[in-house]
Amino acid sequence: MIQETKSTITWRIIARWFVGLVFLFSSFTKGVDPLGTAFKIEEYMTSWSFFGMSFTAFTPLAPFLSMSLITAEFLVGVLLLTGAFRKLTSWLLLLMMTFFTFTTLYDAISNKVSDCGCFGDFLKLSNWQTFWKNVVLDVPTVYIFLTRRWPRRKRLERDLLISLAAIAAMVIFGLYNINNDPVLDFRSWKVGNRMIDNIEEGLPVINIATYSNSQSGEVKTFDMSEWKQYEYILTDTTGVWHCDTIVTKDPYDVHADGFMVQDRDGNDMTFDLIAATHEPVLICTVHHIDKINDKGVKAIADAKQYADEKGFRFAFLAFAPDGENGDDTREATVLQFLYGNKLMPVEYYFGDEKAIETMVRSNPGFVLMHNATVQGKWHYRNVGKIKDFPIEKID
Repeated sequence: MIQETKSTITWRIIARWFVGLVFLFSSFTKGVDPLGTAFKIEEYMTSWSFFGMSFTAFTPLAPFLSMSLITAEFLVGVLLLTGAFRKLTSWLLLLMMTFFTFTTLYDAISNKVSDCGCFGDFLKLSNWQTFWKNVVLDVPTVYIFLTRRWPRRKRLERDLLISLAAIAAMVIFGLYNINNDPVLDFRSWKVGNRMIDNIEEGLPVINIATYSNSQSGEVKTFDMSEWKQYEYILTDTTGVWHCDTIVTKDPYDVHADGFMVQDRDGNDMTFDLIAATHEPVLICTVHHIDKINDKGVKAIADAKQYADEKGFRFAFLAFAPDGENGDDTREATVLQFLYGNKLMPVEYYFGDEKAIETMVRSNPGFVLMHNATVQGKWHYRNVGKIKDFPIEKID
């Protein structure tokens, strides 16, 4: 170990605070949405395998592993900042950073999971950015480990109290966000967000082209519909003008990756459902139709009844997998659920599992849309709060 001097003490404090703050920030951004981290762990389990061994069977443990990881990260961050259990903390930090570094290196090389979710939905990093971020953290981590020392005076009670308080705080915080809509929403479906820029019907798709002149270096960017103005470029036969890119912009693109609503016949009903202007639409979202409990079923029935009483639109948006042989059984699955729970008649649609999970974490959940804007979101446990929402005041 490195000999202790005033200089090493100073640098160790700086290293502890730097790594500790990063750990606290990382655990907080995940702690506001533990289910999001659980979904990411499930993605790792279903994408990775070692020596032919799959981890799919362990996916039911994902919520527990999510809370364990978040709590451990928060605990280490608190211990680093307070100087509690210094020697134990240095070992925990070293083990965690070793695991994170090798995991993210493998992920960067294999690219089987596009984003590690290290900072939840607050900050997205590429796999290589995540790996190099961990390499940077490895430097102070190793320094903390090499300069570790027992405290000069015993303070077991203080350190134990700090540890228990940190664990309790994150567990309570995480469980609250699991059983309610997260206190902070970093996702695209945040209340107040406009999901489609244009709600006027009949707008054309725009193709934006970029051409460059190989002789002068001049660059032209223009709408392909204005072809007459740029005919000399588009019809150039001398090879002077070259097409660099053509970007297609759909005026009805939803600001959420992979989101699309389909009806029973496969028709795209996204705009009809999200951008409805004549009345609000309360969307019941279901990302695992086979995991809805009795309270969830009752919440759907209560929300539907309230929508019927108030006279506004209610829609059921669910993900249902096809059969093992590729058979289209999703409609049968949804209808069996709706009829079996006496929820018919209701308009129902189909969507992507991950896209629906992004809308609302709870299963089921509720999203109130009007003019392509998210007006409200509710966990099924808080379905009663929908009645308190001033729907009549929506423009």
